[in-house]
Amino acid sequence: MQRYNWLKTIQRMDPETEFTEIYRISSWYEFPWDTTQSLSFALYRTYAVPSIGRLLARTGEFTRRAQKRYDDTVLILEAVVEHGFASEQGREAIRRMNRMHHRYDISNEDFLYVLATFVVVPKRWLDDYGWRPYSEHEVRATTNYYRELGRHMGLSDIPETYDAFERLLDGYERAHFGHDRGGREVSDATLGLMASWYPAPLRPSMRVSSICLLDDPLREAFGYSRPPAALRYAVRSGMRLRGRLVRLLPPRRSPRLARDGRQVRSYPGGYRIAELGTFEDGATGHGASGDAAAPRGGCPFPPAATGPAGGTDPAGG
Repeated sequence: MQRYNWLKTIQRMDPETEFTEIYRISSWYEFPWDTTQSLSFALYRTYAVPSIGRLLARTGEFTRRAQKRYDDTVLILEAVVEHGFASEQGREAIRRMNRMHHRYDISNEDFLYVLATFVVVPKRWLDDYGWRPYSEHEVRATTNYYRELGRHMGLSDIPETYDAFERLLDGYERAHFGHDRGGREVSDATLGLMASWYPAPLRPSMRVSSICLLDDPLREAFGYSRPPAALRYAVRSGMRLRGRLVRLLPPRRSPRLARDGRQVRSYPGGYRIAELGTFEDGATGHGASGDAAAPRGGCPFPPAATGPAGGTDPAGG
């Protein structure tokens, strides 16, 4: 099996009808590590929008159960990719997500922005750090995949193309990025969670390395000082070097799912999709039947994500 065999397979597929399978191949075989990092970074960006970051901080869930919030997010989203939108498991994952969302007063515009980060940030990440960029088929398939997810979430005015998602994301960030104490608290908790996955002596450097990967508008919204230019160059160059080394590896023959990585820790004995996430009673983590009747108030996703430099295996392809 040659290095570009998966890409050749993707190029024989139709991104308008086979977008889930294309996205699955890209996420699990071609770019498993990069997909995990870029989606984590995508969610992390949303904290710099005060209407999102402030309300995530208000829930308190992140500081109390940051690891579980991260795990629930990963497992719910991954279930849809793994089983597809029409499967019982995929429908159950979307029901869980929607029930949690319906507890809060979230604008369609905030939802669309979060969806846009899922479409745009991974492509930009791979352009900068991947062993190859997304192909046109993969860009279109990813766009169609998240358009379908948005429809299952009941969103309106979903962009039709990647370029439209990119314009939405950039415009929304120019208009809404800003410093908020709640957003900074959630960011700090995220960086702390990410650092906790590494040996104690490495944790301070992992936090600094994460900040080195932030673009200036994002970093300034959180109020972090700009790292020295030489350090930023070293961190980003190291990420690009990793991409070049991964290009030399053989293609994956078996999928690598996020749940198999060392970051997901909350369910060593297994889990049921219907029991993932937050529930109305909060204290027990059970009682899904009450979700739809819970009060509305402000959280676009289970409040967790990794920091932008979090990972399972930096050498993984």
